[in-house]
Amino acid sequence: MKPDWNLIYPLSEFYEQLGLSLPSVARVEGRDIPAPYRNLLVHEHDMTPTLEDAYRGSIQLRVLQYQLRDHVVSRQVALLVEGSEKPVAFGAIKIDLEHFPPRARRLVLERKQPLGTILRTQAVEHTSRPNAFVRVTSDAVINGALQLSGAFQLFGRRNVILDSEQRTLAQVVEILPPSNGISQSEKDREKR
Repeated sequence: MKPDWNLIYPLSEFYEQLGLSLPSVARVEGRDIPAPYRNLLVHEHDMTPTLEDAYRGSIQLRVLQYQLRDHVVSRQVALLVEGSEKPVAFGAIKIDLEHFPPRARRLVLERKQPLGTILRTQAVEHTSRPNAFVRVTSDAVINGALQLSGAFQLFGRRNVILDSEQRTLAQVVEILPPSNGISQSEKDREKR
């Protein structure tokens, strides 16, 4: 069976550029994602504040790969809780700079803050629209980014971020590591 490159787009572009095979990936229904992943993935919020709530700390950006082509930023990233070297998310994002205000555009190009932080601090009106949830078997690329060894069944989502005029600001795939260190209880998140 041929892998579905679109299921983990834009991460699939990085695999393609490196000539690598995709990891084993399958679409899953949001309701079938086990806790605590379900609470971190199945919602229409930005991932950055969701992770900040769950890990009770500011989220920092580590850019693993970066490209800028025709006003579109493509980057492969890991997100970390401030003061920790252990990633709490891995993914890839394509950001269309044309639809950002100038200050937010500059911040994206600086590569110092997660997009969710920039959207919040620059008051960029937007909505998140997850359009797929996935189960991924970790491979060398994912393990390297998340500092794992061995094969893990991980969960993630593909999300589109739209501005107030429904133009695409970004397309992102977000994959979570095995759940450790999440300080917010299941009941607290269900109340949100």
